Amino acid sequence: MVREGSEEALSVRRFDEARIDRRLHVSAPVKLCLQGENNLVQEGFCLNKAVRFRPVITFALAFLLIISWFAPRADAAALWQAGTAYKKGDLVTYQNKDYECIQPHTALTGWEPSNVPALWKYVGENTGGGGETPGPDTTPPSVPTGLTTSSITDTSVNLAWSASTDNVGVTGYEVYRNGVLVTSTSGATAVVTGLTAGTTYVFTVKAKDAAGNTSAASTSLSVTTSNGSSHPGPTGSKWLIGYWHNFDNGSTNIRLRNVSTAYDVINVSFAEPISHGSGTLAFTPYNATVAEFKSDIAYLQSQGKKVLLSMGGANGTIELTDATKRQQFEESLKSIISTYGFNGLDIDLEGSSLSLNAGDTDFRSPTTPKIVHLINGVKAVKSHFGANFILTAAPETAYVQGGYLSYGGPWGAYLPVIHALRNDLTLLHVQHYNTGSMVGLDGRSYAQGTADFHVAMAEMLLQGFNVGGSSGPFFSPLRPDQIAIGVPASQQAAGGGYTTPAELQKALNYLIKGVSYGGSYTLRQPAGYAGLKGIMTWSINWDSYTNNQFSNAHRSFLNGFSTQTTKEAVY
Repeated sequence: MVREGSEEALSVRRFDEARIDRRLHVSAPVKLCLQGENNLVQEGFCLNKAVRFRPVITFALAFLLIISWFAPRADAAALWQAGTAYKKGDLVTYQNKDYECIQPHTALTGWEPSNVPALWKYVGENTGGGGETPGPDTTPPSVPTGLTTSSITDTSVNLAWSASTDNVGVTGYEVYRNGVLVTSTSGATAVVTGLTAGTTYVFTVKAKDAAGNTSAASTSLSVTTSNGSSHPGPTGSKWLIGYWHNFDNGSTNIRLRNVSTAYDVINVSFAEPISHGSGTLAFTPYNATVAEFKSDIAYLQSQGKKVLLSMGGANGTIELTDATKRQQFEESLKSIISTYGFNGLDIDLEGSSLSLNAGDTDFRSPTTPKIVHLINGVKAVKSHFGANFILTAAPETAYVQGGYLSYGGPWGAYLPVIHALRNDLTLLHVQHYNTGSMVGLDGRSYAQGTADFHVAMAEMLLQGFNVGGSSGPFFSPLRPDQIAIGVPASQQAAGGGYTTPAELQKALNYLIKGVSYGGSYTLRQPAGYAGLKGIMTWSINWDSYTNNQFSNAHRSFLNGFSTQTTKEAVY
């Protein structure tokens, strides 16, 4: 008999365990169950228990694997949603595709990531955090359809078409003239310039995506340029210019096509930045579809009206502080103007949009970046659309006449812009309201809302003045046909500066014909300025609010200056 605990007993025990291992194929973890004296019975019991629970363990492991597969990752992209403010670098998923935000903005319906490559960059298929990496994209976009023209002049054509679709996203379009690539664009519109009058051209368009795939060419469009400009100009030598609200501020909700026929130039207000600090402008009609709004513009143009896009306004701060923002500004304006067929651009920048930096002391050679970039950006847009493109501006008095006594900050901040664009500018209609009293060329102060105020402020631009004091550089006068007077259409339209029709017409009779009303201000040119262009008002909607009392009173008055009509205004 082997004594328990002896060396012989331990050897026998190790031999028995090895024999059991070979016979039952028991793994090390199972052997840990062996305890007590009856080793074989306890080992069998543990083995049976492990076999019995094996399906349960397998199921639990599979369940944990499935949960980990579908659990959201920390860097998973959120679903794109309209109304959400996105910053650069944000990831979203849209239609099972991931996109990275490349331009801060607040999303609007129609700005889905696949539709706006200027705001979103495609980064890959959305696989929910798993799956294989997608292969290379070899699918071309669909063929552009509905190629048409919204405007034809003697030297340019505005083209538009229905947007293409793509399995990833369309990044742009190529426009061909007579089979030769002439321009590329990111949107479904383009302006082709440099054409010859009275000549027929054939245009086609192709869509392209980020992978370099290009669609087949669209159905061709044959276009013959005109022998003159695309739309007749306003009738008569004196114009009535009005701003139409693209918003409801309690005045009147009016469709664009229903604007009073008294107006010659309609400024659609406003194109604004897509987000604070962005150079990209956007415009969406608030009370009509895009197609309806384009139809309204075409309808007004068929009546001889000019319809302009106004940018900025009191709430639309535009600060082009660097070249990137200027490029955004140019491309977005070209797209909006081409899409709707606007006749031109109105500059209505207020507040911090224009302000002179310290040390910027000469309007003839500005150094403030946002002023320099604005000048260059506007010139580029004007050049893109050609000689018939109308350019107007509506600064506040502080930014223009205010530079007479002081030049710096907001005072005189528009003068570098006006000076640089004087050969491009069709009209300058300074806002003679919300201003308080201002000093004229005679050194006297005049209160807003009076005939003296209108005459004194207008003649500063017709005579020119020294900037920043009597020893400052001289701001040369503009032509009389570049000047109109800006006034509110009703007392509700502005905080101050409303002028009754009789008072305003006294001022205009003096300015245009030299007929004095016996006021305190005396014209330096007694005969007046026969070419002065007319009246601007804020706004068409407030005029409609008072049953068009403003336009009815002034239309017949302006018509009395001349019965001359022209088929096309020359700018």
